This record gives sequence, structure tokens and C-alpha cells, in this order.
Amino acid sequence: MMTATPMMWMLFAAFVVAALVVDFVTLNRQGAHTVSMREAGIWSAVWVLVSLVFVGWLWWYLGGTSGDAARQEVAADKALEFVTGYLVEKALAVDNIFVFLMLFTFFGVPPAFQKRVLMIGILGALALRAGMIFAGAWLIEQFHWTMYVFGAFLVFTGIKMWWAAGQEPDLASNPVLRWINRRMKVAPGFDGERLFTHVDGVRMATPLLVVVLLIGVVDVIFAVDSIPAIFAITTDPFIVLTSNVFAILGLRAMYFLLAGMHERFHLLSYGLAIVLVLIGAKMLLIDVYKVPVAWSLGMTFAVLAATMVLSLRIAPRGEGPKGAYPFAGKKTERQARKAG
Repeated sequence: MMTATPMMWMLFAAFVVAALVVDFVTLNRQGAHTVSMREAGIWSAVWVLVSLVFVGWLWWYLGGTSGDAARQEVAADKALEFVTGYLVEKALAVDNIFVFLMLFTFFGVPPAFQKRVLMIGILGALALRAGMIFAGAWLIEQFHWTMYVFGAFLVFTGIKMWWAAGQEPDLASNPVLRWINRRMKVAPGFDGERLFTHVDGVRMATPLLVVVLLIGVVDVIFAVDSIPAIFAITTDPFIVLTSNVFAILGLRAMYFLLAGMHERFHLLSYGLAIVLVLIGAKMLLIDVYKVPVAWSLGMTFAVLAATMVLSLRIAPRGEGPKGAYPFAGKKTERQARKAG
């Protein structure tokens, strides 16, 4: 395990803060608007490019260009660990994106409002995963047997994902949504990008706030899956955190890029299930045989590529999310007055 220097942590933290500031400034200047495929494609390419620049800097900083063979080996290993972890997290994020799409469809969230909801979700995911990563690193450092727990959990999750693939969840009967509806007064429609509004003088949450809360729950669920997966690649907290953060920073742009393609890649969940089982098995075998990181990268890429190709060749089946939120598409009194 490599211990990152304080300078590496400071530079990384400064970059994340700068990236979030740029994202927020751009978001506020643009206001509520529908993100086009072109815009989403450009931003997705920018985030991938930034990730590649980072791993190039990491390789150079660790001595990739030095004449020291030992430093060169460490630099190459860490760079490969980052790329593998980044690919795994990006792949798992695709399933996350499809759940976001189902939530937006179910609640009838206008495309112009989805961008801000995703930004709030990204901030929550960053804070949540940072805490879980440091906690996981401490557990593995103190109790080696937790690697077996993580491995078994990933195998179980992969099998469960395989059986659930292709089945649309019944969001109307979701226990979290029922709990929210019992404890919150929800307005009969959206009020711009506001999370709260007033109806007949009563302050109420808008359906947008309900979506934000549900996306937070989704972030927790997916973090529980993805954090053990990255620890199967490396136990270095710096690599684990940076690969996660860079994958999450590009999540919003990737959502708008893939939102219209979820039907085409309908078999991807099966591929992700296989990846989780393979990664879990790798963790379970860690004291018997240490699978090279390059193999993990190759297997992950091969499985995902195969399922994407098969998705294009095999026609999808099934329907969209069951039910519809009772207030979806309706307007608040304030919006009705403006329209009048």
C-alpha cells in the first residue's frame, strides 16, 4: 500500500474544489435548461480527459520518468490501479444512471430541472464515499478478514443483480417513497427548481425535493456495492478515493449522454453482475492467489464490451417503470398564475 504525501492530498483536494466551483458557476449561469447530447458529450469528454491528465501526473509524480527502476514500477502499478478502479466505478455508475432515469421518468421531472438535482446528488455522493472509503481502509488495515466479507458481499450482490436484471422496479410501492409521503406535505407540482413552495399559505416540499432524497438513498445503496469493488483492485486509500471521485465528477454529463441509450444497452446489468462476481471472487482468493491488476482491467473491459455488443444485437423487452407519481406534470398555484 502506498501512503500518499500531504502534498498529493492537498493538490487533489484543491482540484476537486476548483472543479466543483467551475461546475456550480456554469450551472448558475446557464440556469434551468435541457442539456443537449452535444453538450453532454463535450462535458463527458472533458471529464475523461481530466482523469487521464490526472493519472499521467500521478505516474510522473511517482517517478515514472525517473531512472530508478523501483520507482518506475511503483508508478506504473499505481497508474494501472487507478485506471482499473476508474473503469470499474464508471461501469457501476451506468447502472446508477439508469435508476436516476427511472426516478426522473416516474416523477415526471422536466429535463431542464434534472441538472440541478444531479449536482446535489453528486455532492452527497462525494461526501458519502469519502467517509466510507476511509472507514473501509481502516477496517482492512485493522482486520484483514473484512476482505473476505467484502468479497462474499460482492458475489452475493452480483448474483442478486443478475436475477433482478431486466425487471423494472415498482417505484410506487417503494418503502422509502411511502415513508416520505407519510411524513412530508408534498406540493401538487413543481415550482421551478425550488425544493420548497407555498400552497394556500402552507409551506410544502416540491416533488423535486422527494427526487433529491430518493437519489440520496440510491447513492447510499450503490456506494455499498462500489466501495468494496474498488478495494478488490487496491487498498491504497488515495487511489480508491481519487478513482471514485473522478468517476463521480463526470456522472452528471454521462447521465445526459446515456439517458437516451438505456434501451440500447439493456443487457449491461448482466455484465455488471458478472464483473461484481469476478471482483468478489478475486477478494476471496486474495490469500491463495493474487490476481494481477492488469487481468482485472482486461476482464472488466471484455465483459462490459461483450454485453454492450450483445445489447445492440438482441432486442430489448419489457416496459418502463410501473405506475406514475400522482403529482407528476401538475403545476403549483404560483405556476398556474404565471401561465395565466
